[in-house]
Amino acid sequence: MSDSKTLDVIKSVTEPTYHNVKGWERAGSLFVGVITVGKGLRRGGILGLAQIAIGGVALARGWTGHSAAKTLIENSRRDLDDIRSKIERAGDELVNLKKNAESAVKGATVTGDEPVVPPKA
Repeated sequence: MSDSKTLDVIKSVTEPTYHNVKGWERAGSLFVGVITVGKGLRRGGILGLAQIAIGGVALARGWTGHSAAKTLIENSRRDLDDIRSKIERAGDELVNLKKNAESAVKGATVTGDEPVVPPKA
């Protein structure tokens, strides 16, 4: 991971500049957060603290309208789409190179003893 990507990830986690959680998803996070915190308070102990922490994360996600995890997933998906398009372009270039090579072999003249053999498909 390059330094600029690392800085972008840190900024996305520490400085939410946009809302990537909207509408029903945001309302659901608030609802689930309140329920989970309530269950954690009633339960008590270590597992109750874990539920309170998870509920707190859901509440923060709904309150701020920003999810760092969702940002990371969206950035990864965008990177994969970029890689996929580069692979598809490279495949198209290979097909063109093969066509050019086949047409060059068809028009070639042999001056030696061995015949020209077209490439295998």
